[in-house]
Amino acid sequence: MARVSRPPGFDMTYRPTKATFLLPWRVRLPATLYFGVACSIAAAVLVAHFLPPSTWLYQNVVEADRYRLLTAPAFAALVFASAFASVIRQQLTGVIVRPDGIETREVIAFGLPRIRRLTWMQIDKIAIPYQAPETKKTDYKAPFRKIRLDLWNGSQEFLPDVARLSELSIIIERVALARAIPIEGGTGLLDELGDPFDGEEDE
Repeated sequence: MARVSRPPGFDMTYRPTKATFLLPWRVRLPATLYFGVACSIAAAVLVAHFLPPSTWLYQNVVEADRYRLLTAPAFAALVFASAFASVIRQQLTGVIVRPDGIETREVIAFGLPRIRRLTWMQIDKIAIPYQAPETKKTDYKAPFRKIRLDLWNGSQEFLPDVARLSELSIIIERVALARAIPIEGGTGLLDELGDPFDGEEDE
């Protein structure tokens, strides 16, 4: 059931400042760990050249390179480049809220980026998973698990999962109230934080 929104005339009352929301840590953690392993490998290969010839690391990295098709420095460089690209890809994925709209960034097949920019005027309805004010945890028993944007052309856009879902939901809900965009669900947190329209009278 859609939540009653503010009447028209408040579209310029609340303009969010630019905010970036990255993917949750559970999604970014594998790439971060991979980058840490790659840095360790690169450091070991670099240090091995300065160690005495009798050490295990020197023998297995420097001396053994004579019999390898792919040398240890080349292998370390490939692993480091792959891990660095993985971290950068994770950092570039997420949701960006702007004063005039919202931007989603995702990585699709073959590592190609997908960027979608929407203005608030293009959004006809917003569906937000309910969040209990007491726990600030998302209730996934709702019919939708992500923030859904119903667009003017009849299509739907689902925002990617982000680490600060509560904060993103509150910003979007406040924009919806300001612009009289119908809301399905809701955070349940605006009353706790204070309605930005308190004290204003409808003309």
